[in-house]
Amino acid sequence: MLGKLFVSYRADNEGSLYKNLLVGWSKNPNKNFFDVKFEDTSIGISINSTNANYIKQRIKEKIKESNKVICIIGENTHSSDWVNWEIETAKELNKPIVAIKINKFYETPLSLYNKNVNWAYSFTYESIKKALLEV
Repeated sequence: MLGKLFVSYRADNEGSLYKNLLVGWSKNPNKNFFDVKFEDTSIGISINSTNANYIKQRIKEKIKESNKVICIIGENTHSSDWVNWEIETAKELNKPIVAIKINKFYETPLSLYNKNVNWAYSFTYESIKKALLEV
């Protein structure tokens, strides 16, 4: 068991698909991968909305409770204000971060630059588990 993880992802079709793959791996009784604990940010509310402060407070609590943070990088993740805020919050809380690009050509979110981030170089069970064990 690798502890509790906060999964940061853009809640579009691609991000949700890969987040669900992680959840599926975590529930597979034949693999001892990890507990996934995350706040699903697919809420349809802008980070600048009037509800954003409450949502940020709840997400920050989830990040604080986690042992590590995974950032799933899809085609449009770099433009997600929520993902960038979650990564900045994780860094403020001194949480280890593992970044995973679904496709190596996808743009990296700015919040991951100049940070101590461990990378999984492919979206495979083995690559992700290795990256998580190294942080």
